[in-house]
This record gives sequence, C-alpha cells and structure tokens, in this order.
Amino acid sequence: MMDHKMKKNPGSIPHSVWPAEAIGPLERAAADACGLTLYELMLCAGDAVFQAAQRAYPDARSWLVLCGHGNNGGDGYVAARLAKAAGIEVTLLALESDRPLPEEAAQAREAWLNAGGEIHSADIVWPKGAGVIIDALLGTGLQHAPRAPVAGCIERANDYPAPIVAIDIPSGLLAQTGAAPGAVIDAAHTITFIALKPGLLTGKARNYTGHLHYDALGLEAWLTGQEAPFRRVEVSQLARWLTPRRPASHKGDHGRLVIVGGDRGTGGAIRMAGEAALRAGAGLVRVLTRRENIAPLLAARPELMVHELTPRTLEESLAWADVVVVGPGLGQQEWGKKALQKIENFRQPMLWDADALNLLAINPDKRHNRLITPHPGEAARLLGCPVAEVENDRLDAARRLVKRYGGVVVLKGAGTIVADESGALAVVDAGNAGMASGGMGDVLSGIIGAFLGQKLAPYDAACAGCVAHGAAADALAAELGTRGMLASDLFSPLRRMVNPDAIDE
Repeated sequence: MMDHKMKKNPGSIPHSVWPAEAIGPLERAAADACGLTLYELMLCAGDAVFQAAQRAYPDARSWLVLCGHGNNGGDGYVAARLAKAAGIEVTLLALESDRPLPEEAAQAREAWLNAGGEIHSADIVWPKGAGVIIDALLGTGLQHAPRAPVAGCIERANDYPAPIVAIDIPSGLLAQTGAAPGAVIDAAHTITFIALKPGLLTGKARNYTGHLHYDALGLEAWLTGQEAPFRRVEVSQLARWLTPRRPASHKGDHGRLVIVGGDRGTGGAIRMAGEAALRAGAGLVRVLTRRENIAPLLAARPELMVHELTPRTLEESLAWADVVVVGPGLGQQEWGKKALQKIENFRQPMLWDADALNLLAINPDKRHNRLITPHPGEAARLLGCPVAEVENDRLDAARRLVKRYGGVVVLKGAGTIVADESGALAVVDAGNAGMASGGMGDVLSGIIGAFLGQKLAPYDAACAGCVAHGAAADALAAELGTRGMLASDLFSPLRRMVNPDAIDE
C-alpha cells in the first residue's frame, strides 16, 4: 500500500544519469554509431510509448494525444498513429507555432496525416470519455516555466478525468534540476528514452513522474560503453558496499564510533543516532551527552556506552575513536560550541549534522576528512542563499557546498544528492514522503557513521547510508503506508537492509 508517488519497473532503470544538455549530442552519437537515423529513433520512441500505454491501460479504447512543436511532439504523432492502427479512437490536439517543426517531427506528423489521422487545435472543446492522455507537449530542453498556450493545455490535462502517460519527462518539469517553475503535467506514468535525466529523480520529480519506465531504443550496447557523469544509487547496490563479514571478525574490526550531542531537551536525537549506528553494524558506539541523558539512554539501549560530555571525556574519546559524528541535538550554546572546536581538529573521518552545520555556517572552513549532511534549510545557511535557490538546482547546490566546505556532501531531500571533491555525484533513488518527520536525519547520521567505521570510503559510506536509510523507509511504507512513520520505526527494516546477502530475493 505504498502511497509515495514515483515507482519504477524493477531492473529496468539504468544507474547512469546524464545532464540534460548532454542528451541531444548523446542521442545523435548513439544513432550514428548504430547506423540509425534520428527519425528511426523517433519511430522506436513512439512505439515504446504506445506499448507502455497499452500495458498500463489495456481497456482504454479512446486516447487523447497532446502534441507540442518539437521532437517530443513527434514521438506523440508516432504513438497516435500506432494506436489508430490498433483500432483505438485517437483525438490528437496540436499546439501550432510560427516555427517549422524539426525535420523528424515533421515526418512523423506527415505519417499521421497519411494514415488518415486528423489534427485539432488544442483550444477546441476536448472530447469526453478518453481513457488515457498522452503528454507529448514539452521535452527535455525546457528551461523555464511553460508559457501560454502550453501552460493552459497542461492545466486542462491535469483536470481531465483520465490518467496521463508522459513522454520522456512530464511537460513543465525541468530535466536538469527537477524544478517545477510553473504548470507541470501530473503523470501516472513517464517513459523516458536513451538516458536517465537528473530531473526525473530529484527536486519535485516524485510529485509528477508517477511510474517511471525506461527504454534504450535499441542502443543498449553502445550506451553501456559510455561513462555517465552522474550515478543513480538504489537498494540493489547495497551488496556491493556491504559485503558479508569474515567469520572470525570482532567488534574492534567494525569501528569505534563516538557520537556527540544531545543538549538539554534533545536527548532523543542522540539516542536515535546511537541506536542507528548499532543497527547499521558499528562495533562500538560511545555517546557523549548531558549528564541527565545518561540514565534514559542506557535504559533504552544498554549496548551504547554513554558518558557525560566534559573536556576530559571528549579528549579521551577522540583519542579512542575511528570516527566521530557530531551534531544531533548539539544545540548552538557554549556547551556545543566548545565541543565542536575540539572535534574540528580530529584527523580521521567525521560527520557533521544538524547544529554542527548551523555553527559551521557561522564559522565556515574547508576540511577534506569531513562529511556534512544538510537538509535544504541548512544548505541555504551554509551557502548564504535562499532555500528556494537550493531547491531549484540541487545538483549545483551540492557542488557548491563541496567547493566551499570540502569532503563529502549529502544534500538531503526527495532525491538526495551525494557529491565529493573528485567530482563524483550520485542521486539516491530510495525513500518516500513518510520520512518527512523528526529524527530521520539523526538516524541517517548514525548509519553513515557506522559505515565509515566499517572502513567504507566516505563517498561510498554516504551513498550506502542514504540508500539503506531510504530503503528501510520504503519497506515500512510498503507494509503500512507513509503517514505516521517514525524515525525509530526504521531500526527493524534497517537491519535487513544492511545485511543484503541475507535478504531473500
């Protein structure tokens, strides 16, 4: 009973992700390498749309096809012609322009007319009773809010009582960023071609893409040899990061982790980070917090080693630790500030979250052994910009954070971004709207800290931690739905995710 929006065909979505501006050159290079014309690719794309729509809505005997004035519209003409040949009643509405159609789209339009199809203006009274709408209005080249008359057509389509199948990307959604600056098609299904675009995975994408499908249009062999600049990471890859433990290993082999935080009134944050680290496989977890938190934490999770945070215990713990996590419940008073001043000189991997990031925004510095995990509000403070600027281009925001602060950045949100100083960038394809509740970030900090202690490289620890975190939430959502999900609910399914070798496929 999952109610988070975007779903995928298992095993059908690639892990390579290409920037929007690379799609056109990539398509042309692939076609040339495989001896295909761009029109032949368009025929393949239109056929893929037709097949996907028929599979999703086999009983729909009347289609409404909306064609724009570009190659996306050309794909729509092809799909319309194939549907008509299959005996489906097709009403095709086209947005005309003073500009000539691209050559391939013009060929597709002519083939539709030659097959006896008619082209209606989009401003007519739309027919009633269509069982599905095909969105072929706007493609991946859009860089601004749709203007009239396209915006009005999008709104009419969303109001029409039929599901929408979007071609390549829901019209109005920006392919590079996933931003939605204006009207956007609310698709039940999206079928994308040749390359996966970032805007299908991050930003507002999940609100609009529905079930995501992918078709390489016969170019799989050539595409496999191309190195994409971004990666999609998801649950099937956990086994690559989290290999089975050696039978004779002991707790010291799996990391000594120190977690610092839990000022007055925020002991729950440090408890969740500590327990998450244990459930993610940390060998030993020492928590430094306020004295009044010690008894409750030990009662709730006796496997944690809990001490009062003092200059002495902090110094001893930093000498003992393999990894430090600081921030959950830290606060921004002198107590937290003094601890962070000591921790910032730690030479081994460390993760800063929550109030540690708010303090970092006040006194910014660059460190190569640090991993930071801001949500969009924290990222905006770290960059000194509005939150909207972060959300409008999450990939760029993550890159800017890495440039300014060094190390590894995890920009949290729907379609979490992981980036590092080498230029590596991943989009996390896991998680759901149930995670919009307090404490989820504390749990993520503990998971990533545990993976750092188990000797994963910081970038890999971040990717694996975000995927395990999101996948645990997805398992809960599949069973119980998203509303009412608590951060501490993740502990049980998390244990399954961090043992991928034991998961029954």
